[in-house]
Amino acid sequence: MSSNDGSLHKCSGSALCLGPRKKVASLNPLVLHGWHFGHMVFALCNYPSLLTSGILQLEELQDSPIEDFPADIRQEHRVFMELIDSYPNPLDCLTSGEEEDIIHVGELLGKGASGARGDNTKTLKCAVVIPPLSRNIKSDRGFNHEVTGALLCPAGLDWFNAETKESLKSGETTVRGDQWPMFIYAGYDYDPEDPWKGLLKSEILISGFKHVFTSPSSVDKEPKATHSGNAYLHGMKSVTKGSIAYIATQTDMIMDSENFYLSILDLLEDPDESQEVTNLMMWWMRQIFPNSSSSQGSISANSALLKICAKRAAALQEQVTAGS
Repeated sequence: MSSNDGSLHKCSGSALCLGPRKKVASLNPLVLHGWHFGHMVFALCNYPSLLTSGILQLEELQDSPIEDFPADIRQEHRVFMELIDSYPNPLDCLTSGEEEDIIHVGELLGKGASGARGDNTKTLKCAVVIPPLSRNIKSDRGFNHEVTGALLCPAGLDWFNAETKESLKSGETTVRGDQWPMFIYAGYDYDPEDPWKGLLKSEILISGFKHVFTSPSSVDKEPKATHSGNAYLHGMKSVTKGSIAYIATQTDMIMDSENFYLSILDLLEDPDESQEVTNLMMWWMRQIFPNSSSSQGSISANSALLKICAKRAAALQEQVTAGS
């Protein structure tokens, strides 16, 4: 790799923000991997910057542990390492290559991610929102439409209050990214006493997920296979936190999408919320991959596996009893 560190910073700004959007032009494996990583792990990457700054960070970590760095640097390093770990043997190639090679790899990854985002944006909202929306007419959506306005109304506000509705329509009330809309709640119903109740379990999100990750035709069908459609093609075997945040953001029609995405992802990665998140991820697995082993909450009655587990538990109990 070139020793000219200054040139590595051509891609200014944080790597965890969107770079220039470019149309996908090939089926290069790195382009396909950009599709996968952007959907499944982290959607808002400037890949050339992420790679160049990540490689420099590895050199700095030889002298200082990652815990000594600010939170944004730690997050950027985590995303970089997930990207490196998700693709066969990339680190040796990147560290032994020239700066131009690193940037080229980043551009290919970015093509896949941004191209997929563009395609999803064009089709998703029109496909999963009730009533269906025209792709080319935007005056009848957002807070200007009675149904979409109710779905987009921030949880905790009353869409059916005339003053609130008019304030949202006029823009007098600015909706921030961390003011989550009603459409991400099951039944589009928010309980202020139990804000986790129904969170990220709405019909719109399930339909959006199927539209992107399985196939548009699967939206109105019950999932029957462990892997299906696009999920199978891209090696997707489970629902991830990043994929849920991605679908929620792509379905939204009016919000500060970057902060919305990050606020959802921050919640799902918060260790203090691990029990609720575990339950949520299991619920999603049952919706999308109902036949996978990780979505089966318990072992089937009278199965050989159940008998093996019971026999093992009994043997362990005998050992404990004998030892005491």
